[in-house]
Amino acid sequence: MKKNFMGFAAIAATLALGLSACGGSGNAATVENGDKKDVTIAVFNGWDEGIAASELWKVILDEKGYDVELQNADVAPVFSGLSTGDYDFTLDTWLPVTHKTMMDQYGDKIAELGQWNSEASLTIAVNEDAPIDSLDELAANADKFSNKIIGIEPGAGLTEATTNQVIPGYGLEKMDYVTSSTPAMLSELKTATTKGENIVVTLWRPHWAYDAFPIKDLKDPKGALGKAEGIYGYSRLAFDTDYPVLDGWLKDFKMESNKLYSLENAMFGGDKVDDYTDVVKKWIGENQEYVDSLTK
Repeated sequence: MKKNFMGFAAIAATLALGLSACGGSGNAATVENGDKKDVTIAVFNGWDEGIAASELWKVILDEKGYDVELQNADVAPVFSGLSTGDYDFTLDTWLPVTHKTMMDQYGDKIAELGQWNSEASLTIAVNEDAPIDSLDELAANADKFSNKIIGIEPGAGLTEATTNQVIPGYGLEKMDYVTSSTPAMLSELKTATTKGENIVVTLWRPHWAYDAFPIKDLKDPKGALGKAEGIYGYSRLAFDTDYPVLDGWLKDFKMESNKLYSLENAMFGGDKVDDYTDVVKKWIGENQEYVDSLTK
């Protein structure tokens, strides 16, 4: 009986090894470097810098044999999904201010990948040749800008900061603050800069508008818009165990703002497309040395 039991054990072990080798039940497929093959990147709806970085990494990883899925969601569901393991990582966490509430709630349930850009900030921008350089000059020169500030979505944090800090802080209550949407603001910005007209818009860095249009930020001597923040990647817990190589790449990932603006402008500054793959591949070809360095 003992001999027969050992025979059955050997057969079971052989079957288990066969299943493992074939990527069978209970064993996720892997790429050549040992990482799991399937990767899900969570992308904040409407956050262009995160969309651009995620699309870049999707193309990079697809070419290395990973099977990458981008899933778009609003901010809160992304953090919740990371905490439950529904998403593998996201690349657009702004700290220490913008996403502090999310970190207070989920910070101990997710893992930091590191800061990849250090220049995230809310801004008030004007055309490059505007006659002023600072927010404290705007009230006295409001008529040169048609007495108007062009904003984005009414519910945006930037809109709240402009309404509650910038306008009262710099005595801009007599200016007309127009809010509608980011695309509408960008359309007006494009029109004004093309015609050589003065314009004031609410904006943020990093954004492709800085690569596409001749604009400059107004200085904010009172700090009404807050200090610059960092953009971080965050993953689900145990991501480093399932993706040890990719985890290392993402922890080393850095992208300075001008390069990010260039990628964003390539993606969003021209004709609207449903699939950014070809646009990103073309950009990679123009920035091959940088892209190659991301996975060394």
